[in-house]
Amino acid sequence: MKKIIPTLLLLCFLTACMGANVPVAGPTSTQVPPSATVAVLPSATAETTMVPTAVPVTETPVAATATATAQQRTSSVDGMPQVFIPAGTFRMGGMDARSAPDERPAHDVTLDAYWMDQLEVTNAMYLLCMQSGSCTPPQSLKSSDRRPDYFTNPTYKDYPVVYVTWGQAKAYCEWAGRRLPSEAEWERAARGDDWRTFPWGEDKADGLRANFNMLVGDTSRAGTYPLGASSFGVLDMAGNVAEWTNDFYSGSYYAKLGDNTVNPTGPETSSSLKRVVRGGTLGDAEINIRVSKRSAVSGSDLSVVPPTPGDFSQRIGFRCVQDE
Repeated sequence: MKKIIPTLLLLCFLTACMGANVPVAGPTSTQVPPSATVAVLPSATAETTMVPTAVPVTETPVAATATATAQQRTSSVDGMPQVFIPAGTFRMGGMDARSAPDERPAHDVTLDAYWMDQLEVTNAMYLLCMQSGSCTPPQSLKSSDRRPDYFTNPTYKDYPVVYVTWGQAKAYCEWAGRRLPSEAEWERAARGDDWRTFPWGEDKADGLRANFNMLVGDTSRAGTYPLGASSFGVLDMAGNVAEWTNDFYSGSYYAKLGDNTVNPTGPETSSSLKRVVRGGTLGDAEINIRVSKRSAVSGSDLSVVPPTPGDFSQRIGFRCVQDE
């Protein structure tokens, strides 16, 4: 009974906010040094409570207009704008002077066509999944980096959802009729078909193109940086929050691949359950928001009962893809 009362209070708050749209908020969390790749909190142990269906959200988060001309559509499930990524071959991996060993060797990858979310999944979108009963609440409902109120504050409804585990991100994408991207799909959407270092090209990163290096100090509204769009018109692929991909992580994976790899999906297993996280965060230096930068974070173990949540962070979110 004691566990039910706080949950009902949360539901009452969320439902009341629905009249004005969707909630979002954020508190003070562990700060990631600029040199770090991703700040990770310990494995989740707290019990999460399923939120039942509530009043539906009617407002679709607004996507900034990308600089590239792209074929786009909008998901009927969560209102996510999606960008079409045509079938093709691109050069994957680190090709600049700052590339790390796990980004090499660079290699050609051929991918089938797919649709990439133009934005990072927002608090409002994630709440829709919670209301449907298909998603559990983020591991923290209270804070982001410096905001004491985030997920439950309507002011931040169009900001990226954080504190989600790999398993929670996977569940959301499946609810939305999509899936988590492979890291190859993520990188092509960010890099395009040339050899650019950043989504926007070779120009030095700055506060007009990305939220990084603590220039903002917390998350930015999804789609805030149209000048940082990739050649396909995908937004926020450098900085803001890092993003889960579906692939297991291996530092030597690229070295084991030949050129002209077709639709790679990463190593089959990982003894440590590390998953690839891409894109860098609001706290990362420029070197860590390059499109080829790879990070490893412990993912969820869904093979055990109950599932092991794995790690989560106030600086990790996600986006989804959909097959053509």
